[in-house]
Order: sequence, then structure tokens, then C-alpha cells
Amino acid sequence: MADDKLQLYLAHRAALVDYAAPIVGCRARAEDVVQEAWLRFSRQDSDADIRHPASYLYRIVRNLSLDQTRRTATEKAQPGGDEMLAELPSSSASPEQTVTQQDELAAISRALETLPARTRLAFEMHRLGGFTLQQVAAHLNVSVSLVHQLVHDALRHCMEQLEGDL
Repeated sequence: MADDKLQLYLAHRAALVDYAAPIVGCRARAEDVVQEAWLRFSRQDSDADIRHPASYLYRIVRNLSLDQTRRTATEKAQPGGDEMLAELPSSSASPEQTVTQQDELAAISRALETLPARTRLAFEMHRLGGFTLQQVAAHLNVSVSLVHQLVHDALRHCMEQLEGDL
């Protein structure tokens, strides 16, 4: 059976290279693909029921050619991509950044507690709750311009408190 496989391979080798070359875009790579196909084909168990060995060999060449083309396309899209990914900084905060952010949140929370109730509610609804200025104005039964001023005052107050604490 091994001699039959070798004879089949030798009989179709040139045609297999011709078949793979347009897929991989290079005759030298096509030669490599056909060689790899032979290795896979020759390793098949002699008990395997392959009804059309030539077709099977062509299928191996086609699949390996497409794999080669995908690898080449990926490498062209981002040469050295793995190295670049390894050098990217982590997206998670450092322990120092986490503590700083927690301190800032605590300072803002303290600043909000010192605001008049209507100003704090306008700020919380608009900036934290996602309500529009119009919705906040309707809820508080005041004008949109007043809500805008209240939110602005709350922001300025929080910034002043934050700068004072840091």
C-alpha cells in the first residue's frame, strides 16, 4: 500500500504544485505545501478507507494551501503583532491609581453632601442618572436654564473641593 501511495504522489506531484501555486501565490511555497501534503498523506493508516486517494491528496493540498494563505495574510496585516501586543501597557489600574481614584470619589461624595438639596438632586439626576436637563427641570418644576446653572454650580463646587483635598 505504501508503494501505491508513493506512486500516486509521484504521478500527481507536478499537477499538485500547479494546483497549489495560484492559491499560495508562490511556486516555492506551493512546493512546501505539496511536501507537507505528502507527509500527511503517507502517514494515513493503511486500514483507512480512502475511496479516491488522488482526490484526497488534492484536498489535503487545497486545505494546506488555504491555511498557508491565511497565515501569510495575517502576518502581512500585522507583522510582529505578537511582539507589539506584549509591549502594550496593561489596561487595569495600578494600586496607586486605584487608591487615588478612591480618594477622589470620596472627596466628590463629601462635596456633594455639602450642596443644597435641589442643587445636589439636579446634579445627580443629570450627571449620574442620565436625565436630560428638560427632564430634571420638569421633575423639579423649574426652568431648564436654572437646572443648567444648578448642575454647573455643583460641578464647580466638586472641582474646588477636589483641588482643596489634593
